[in-house]
Amino acid sequence: MWLFRRTILGLVLGLAACGFTPVYGPDGAGRTLQNQVVFAAPDERNAQLLMQQLEARLGRAQNASYSLEVALDLTQEGLAIDADGNTTRYNMLGVAAYTLTGAADGAVMASGTVRNFTGYSATGTTVATLASERDAEKRLMNILADMIAERLVGAVQ
Repeated sequence: MWLFRRTILGLVLGLAACGFTPVYGPDGAGRTLQNQVVFAAPDERNAQLLMQQLEARLGRAQNASYSLEVALDLTQEGLAIDADGNTTRYNMLGVAAYTLTGAADGAVMASGTVRNFTGYSATGTTVATLASERDAEKRLMNILADMIAERLVGAVQ
């Protein structure tokens, strides 16, 4: 137990010595984007879910300094097939390409692509399968939005 406490203390002191500041602390990089990003209007359900999560992470801008555009690409692939040839499990793959630009001059501040996946089961009724698919889409949009927010905070320091 003594060694564990000493290790934690060493890590804390080491981070303090290297100039570590919390991202959402008083002078952290997360404050730069907080309530400063306006999002392009979503045109479909998944884009709306993504923007909701991004707003939860970055806040809603009144007078935006930045503009964010995201292009989504979702695909599904079957994973498990039963003896009758029915697919019983799917992977939902998501790719989101994002571009953060300055609202005043249109200069690109950050851009990139994030990828991730979620899975869902297709066993049971049609309604249960549809509910599983929608839940997987929502989870995937949350994951992609969190990844985008992390990258943006890292890029705009």
